[in-house]
Amino acid sequence: MTLLAEVATSSSPASGLVCRNCGATFDLLPVHACAECFGPLEVGYDEQKLVSVTREQIEAGPHGMWRYAPLLPAGHNPDARVDLGTGLTPLVRADRLAARLGMRSLWVKDDSANPTHSFKDRVVSVAMTAARDFGFSRVACASTGNLANSVAAHAARAGIPSVVFIPYDLEAGKVVQTAIYGGTLVAIEGSYDDVNRLCSELSETDEFEDTAFVNLNVRPYYAEGSKTLGFEVAEQLGWRLPEQVVIPMASGSLLTKVDKAFKELSRAGLVDATPWRVYGAQSDGCAPIATAFEEGQEVVRPVKPTGIAKSLAIGNPADGPYALDAVRRTSGSMAHVPDEEVIDAMRLLAETEGIFAETAGGVTLAVLRRLLAAGLVDPGAETVLMNTGDGLKTIDAVTGVVGPTMTIKPSLAAASAAGLL
Repeated sequence: MTLLAEVATSSSPASGLVCRNCGATFDLLPVHACAECFGPLEVGYDEQKLVSVTREQIEAGPHGMWRYAPLLPAGHNPDARVDLGTGLTPLVRADRLAARLGMRSLWVKDDSANPTHSFKDRVVSVAMTAARDFGFSRVACASTGNLANSVAAHAARAGIPSVVFIPYDLEAGKVVQTAIYGGTLVAIEGSYDDVNRLCSELSETDEFEDTAFVNLNVRPYYAEGSKTLGFEVAEQLGWRLPEQVVIPMASGSLLTKVDKAFKELSRAGLVDATPWRVYGAQSDGCAPIATAFEEGQEVVRPVKPTGIAKSLAIGNPADGPYALDAVRRTSGSMAHVPDEEVIDAMRLLAETEGIFAETAGGVTLAVLRRLLAAGLVDPGAETVLMNTGDGLKTIDAVTGVVGPTMTIKPSLAAASAAGLL
């Protein structure tokens, strides 16, 4: 297997893989677990290369997430990138929503504007670029839906086969969007955690030796793609960090990587090292991380997911302990909300800002409202809310809740009788 360092240019800041538990270091290989303690690995960086990156260098880059290649572990050869044109999604100044919530300054980072309409395009672009550099000839994943869409689409663009594994009861929109790209789609009679366990077993077989499981054997590189959300927010705010950021949690990885992005930008001198607070959002149907936070626990106990927020339905979240660390270190908080509040928040965001968020976005806004009511979020501080997916993916959640205001016959008399004239 090729070392990533062998295909990266000298501009790559990645120095190796580091265990998040024991600190052991390893070469840049497609492995995700520490050989010493079995802890998760993440990419480590050469600090001297990070501090050499300039704002001007980034701004001169492509119009998308790969403008941050000097801060990523893969993709330093532009011709080798697997890219659908992801990134630089809108950062919407949400003044009407802020007024409804009683906040001074609120932004919505709308990642539903990515090519497959979720933030997963960021992680898949980095993971598949690394996978191609490593020499893998096929890609696969376990997914709650958005990742399935993105892996299938990127594989189609790259012209390589894909095998995507999903729970059998995903939203129809996400199933169709994955299937349309023509890869192999396997529905599993079980939860996401069952799917993920099967993928872990398959990745160890000879039949899948040529396969990069984007959220398993190349997970350290995959996870780094989420940092570009944090990088973009800082750049779009004029190269400064927000005071507060509210992020949905499934595995907890997105939250930890946005926090990591803010730390790296500060260390590199690309932004002033101002403090920030991180807030995590889950639904009542799957809240293992938020529950551990509420109970003051260090260990995240697995749960069996239920509820409408299927994209957040990971009952045994791999990055849960690290999400707890990030929120506690930054003096943030977490909460979880019932489905009714999720739907109400989806409607509120749509009505005030014209953004139709998927259920994960509803969870995030509903949690923000909860935290504001509890006095755990400062309404006077500049806050960014992360919307990670498009509401058309989870339309079943609001079907029957919203619809035509009225149905009339095609005549002026009918319009008048309905009060339209």
